[in-house]
Amino acid sequence: MALSIVITFILGYLAITLEHSIKVNKAATALVTGVLCWTLYVLFQPDKHLVTEQLMEHLGEVSGILFFLLSAMTIVELIDAHDGFQIITERIKTKSALKLLWIIAIITFFMSALLDNLTTTIVIVSLLRKLISDKERRLFFVGITIVAANAGGAWSPLGDVTTTMLWIGGQITALRIIQDVFIPSVFCLLVPLIIVSFKMKGNFQPVEKNPNHITKPAFERKFVFLLGIGILIFVPLFKMLTGLPPFMAILLGLGVMWIIIEIFHNQRETPDKGNGNLTVIYAIRKIDTPSILFFLGILLSISALQATGQLGQLAQWLTNTIKNDTMIVASIGLLSSILDNVPLVAATQAMYGLDQYPVDHFFWEFLAYASGTGGSALIIGSAAGVAAMGMEKITFFWYLKRITWLALIGYFTGALVFLLQYNILH
Repeated sequence: MALSIVITFILGYLAITLEHSIKVNKAATALVTGVLCWTLYVLFQPDKHLVTEQLMEHLGEVSGILFFLLSAMTIVELIDAHDGFQIITERIKTKSALKLLWIIAIITFFMSALLDNLTTTIVIVSLLRKLISDKERRLFFVGITIVAANAGGAWSPLGDVTTTMLWIGGQITALRIIQDVFIPSVFCLLVPLIIVSFKMKGNFQPVEKNPNHITKPAFERKFVFLLGIGILIFVPLFKMLTGLPPFMAILLGLGVMWIIIEIFHNQRETPDKGNGNLTVIYAIRKIDTPSILFFLGILLSISALQATGQLGQLAQWLTNTIKNDTMIVASIGLLSSILDNVPLVAATQAMYGLDQYPVDHFFWEFLAYASGTGGSALIIGSAAGVAAMGMEKITFFWYLKRITWLALIGYFTGALVFLLQYNILH
């Protein structure tokens, strides 16, 4: 059973990477792979009820991510429909591609720590669409955005799912993770940016304004922009106050935004009122549904590997084979670019107790860095990468050729800085 599920996952993974060669959409392949993995599991498992219970349990976690993604994309579409991003684009005066890259990377790095890497990527990719018309150059900016978002999320308890898991699980504390992982995360982004700085020349081609587009009034743009950003900032605060998962907060925010926008437009005469292109319903129709289905398929596939114990066995094999904490964590970070960091970290949490590695131990802090930034090595290795892949139709091999080597250099540089810093401070 285990071998058949692993083979199915590998074949599905290959089909996703070869999407443009085989001419089959990656969302379709991911869905088939996910369902087949669970089907093979239930066929070889005598206790069908147990498999169903496990599926429902994992589906609860998966649906939380999907609802979060759906709501975040809808909020961003609403801001875009009301020309909210024009507030930012008007303030970016530079035409230098290099200066813009640094501006975007720094904004992404800190925004990711405040919100999270997934939400930040969705916002920044939408912003880049308003700034850069050249598709190839914009894709490169998006690739660096993924690296910046994951690096920024690693040092904040709210910035990445795995860091949040370790924080909630009691393995790390908020102040110490910021103190010990911030500088390594900076180097994880800084080194790739410096390398790129020697190659990037000239100006970027700005997006030409549609002459038929009617710019929304300044008050309307600011109102919807601040409302949307305020809701995104509210998400981590809601989680801290209630303990409920982030998707509950963003669903609440979307519902509130829906009500406010409908009241707002009902109270004023506008030519857009009749065709409804400023409504939440219109925004929901515009979001990239195939990307969400792709996410569903990938997460179902990985949850099948987790339910059948394959990820736990992998973690155990790493422990027995490598027998070195630093190398084990570094390997988990790289594996997270293939197998998703959430189940890998969950398996690691289950394997090692606080009696073995106390709170804020080197092992847990290094795991937060590695699992948060290692996923940047591949486009489907992180939630930020998958979201960007769907929004900009980035291919697996394009990212592998142009961004992976930069992400790996950043990952290993940050890891070395973490080890050096830890030895000096402790």
